[in-house]
Amino acid sequence: MSNVESPLRPTLIEGDKTLHDITEDVCRPIESKPNKYWWMVFSVACAALLWWIICVAYTVGTGLGVWGLNKTVGWAWDITNFVWWVGIGHAGTLISAILLLFRQKWRLSINRSAEAMTIFAVICAASFIVAHMGRPWVAYWPLPFANQFGSLWVNFNSPLVWDVFAISTYFSVSLVFWYTGLIPDFAAVRDRAKTKARKFWYSALSMGWVGSAKNWQRFEEVSLVLAGISTPLVLSVHSVVSMDFATALVPGWHTTIFPPYFVAGAIFSGFAMVQTLLIITRKVLNLEDYITIYHIDMMNRIILITGSIVGCAYLTEFFIAWYSGVEFEQYAFINRATGPYWWAYWSMMTCNVISPQLMWSSKLRRNLFVTFFLSIIVNIGMWFERFVIIVTSLHRDFVPSSWTMFHPTWVEIGLFIGSIGLFFVPFLLFTRYFPVIAMSELKTILKSSGSQSKKGVQHHD
Repeated sequence: MSNVESPLRPTLIEGDKTLHDITEDVCRPIESKPNKYWWMVFSVACAALLWWIICVAYTVGTGLGVWGLNKTVGWAWDITNFVWWVGIGHAGTLISAILLLFRQKWRLSINRSAEAMTIFAVICAASFIVAHMGRPWVAYWPLPFANQFGSLWVNFNSPLVWDVFAISTYFSVSLVFWYTGLIPDFAAVRDRAKTKARKFWYSALSMGWVGSAKNWQRFEEVSLVLAGISTPLVLSVHSVVSMDFATALVPGWHTTIFPPYFVAGAIFSGFAMVQTLLIITRKVLNLEDYITIYHIDMMNRIILITGSIVGCAYLTEFFIAWYSGVEFEQYAFINRATGPYWWAYWSMMTCNVISPQLMWSSKLRRNLFVTFFLSIIVNIGMWFERFVIIVTSLHRDFVPSSWTMFHPTWVEIGLFIGSIGLFFVPFLLFTRYFPVIAMSELKTILKSSGSQSKKGVQHHD
């Protein structure tokens, strides 16, 4: 009996590819010179990164007074951007770990880029935490180390300390997971290297990989172990981030729905960013045969599901505020929808609740232009969601005399725009020097999910 999949199953690799073709197509962006489009985007990203460095230096040198914070609104764009970037980083671990444990083959074309996105997004998030400290040179104080400061010990009851442990663990495991998956591909690039420098660097990165049976056995064991460790991290990290708010008594924050709501929102925004990056990547690097319409369709389905969960959470918040009978809580939510920041709230609702519902249509779900546009809309909406939760809950305090408005300064705007440069510079370097698709793993499904196998099955029938 043949070990080939049913022809009814979708083709994951198009174009009648061979094992050699996969190697050639994935290695071509690494071995050839980058085109003008890559240089254009890289130049813009470098300019944004330079602006970020200037804004960070100005903030550290002058103090947090250069931000638009005041006595009432103590958190604003800094924490908004932090939560937004952490959320974007969730899709990589989800695609890599959870879909690996469930043996979903369609993840193989997109997991590498998603994992890289996770690493760089978490770095961007951490930059806002360090900047928010005001005195980053003493950032080591929250760490549990033996010290000479007397009673300086970590307050493990603080959710902010939980943040440090959760995000650092998440970053470490994601980095190891990403690098482990890259080792066989580094070896393939090493064997094709034509210069001594290239051969030296990729030999070092491949860590002596020879492709033996024992190598592959260890590779699969480590991948499964790391996937098992990463899976609870997907749920725990953003739950901990949400507890920064949920443990407070501020109306609009004091709610138990935050952990699952934040996790769903993180996966929602993360997959949207993956769509944004991969639609561009597949076109620029000529990888349409590997990142197919089917992959786009499957990710859009996850965006639809998580977007619906987020919309349900928004309505639940309003219901709980009404049902509680607490006037402060009721006012907080009415103020969100009808107060001075109504535009932010309705932008959030339009982008996060209404726009994903277009994905019910299979034609729109498989349309690249619509998908690309909606992915950007979703990420804009998720930024507004973080802004609404933080700023609109703080700017109207219990005491009307302390009510105030928040207005961002050019430094805060510069830090946010610059953080996008901080994300894209390493991501573009990743597409230039690293295999953007897990070609060694992709070869394992060629016989079962490639175009040739489907034709073979149909002919046999």
